[in-house]
Amino acid sequence: MPAQNTFKHTLAEGRPQVGLWASLCSNVAANVIADSGFDFIVVDMEHTVNDLGTVLTQMQALEASPTTTVVRAPWNEAVMFKRLMDMGAHSLLVPFVQSADEARQAARQMRYPPDGIRGVAVSTRANRYGRDKNYFATVHDEICLLVQLETREALTHLEAIAAIDEVDGIFIGPSDLSADFGHLGNPVHQDNLDAIADAAARGQAAGKAMGFLTGDIAQAHACFDMGFTFVAVGADVGILRAGADALVSEFSRHKK
Repeated sequence: MPAQNTFKHTLAEGRPQVGLWASLCSNVAANVIADSGFDFIVVDMEHTVNDLGTVLTQMQALEASPTTTVVRAPWNEAVMFKRLMDMGAHSLLVPFVQSADEARQAARQMRYPPDGIRGVAVSTRANRYGRDKNYFATVHDEICLLVQLETREALTHLEAIAAIDEVDGIFIGPSDLSADFGHLGNPVHQDNLDAIADAAARGQAAGKAMGFLTGDIAQAHACFDMGFTFVAVGADVGILRAGADALVSEFSRHKK
């Protein structure tokens, strides 16, 4: 763990953070994007084939860059949190948080007793295998908890979740929220866009950093304009797909 979690403290200051989603499960791909200049990169475990081993190699590939690694855990589950944090993940995005109680559960899973239930190992990658003698004294100041709200039910509890001090940011999941509205595959439906704008305003009023993911450049700009603080403005999969499709299209006339 670095001496200071720049991403966490920048969010607390209200300064915008531009990020990218990493779904390719490749340490080489992570190494390629590491020095692009993103403030944060989300290594996704929820909707990819990533496991602890592939996440670790991506964290290692990103480690020398100024970019903060955020890991999206597959679920709000204590054992997974413990293992991710022991191997050095200090910023976690937790999917499908539905209530303040579930947000508190996530916070407790990230903290050692008596503040939480995280199991204590004295020699892990997180504390440089026991070399960082200040780790246990400072770790709770530097871990970053981001909770993902992605249903209408979750949004009704936004203020209660925002009131939890241990929650550093609230992320709105547009695709699942759209599905909950009955518009599966259409995250730009007006019902969804209205709910997103409303959540942004309420989150700001509650004093909490708000996050979002979109592959649409215009929407990403709009998110920053409406007050979202940390926005992933694309994904490695989308970049690869768009680049490959464009290249094939450029030379398609030679195939006729």
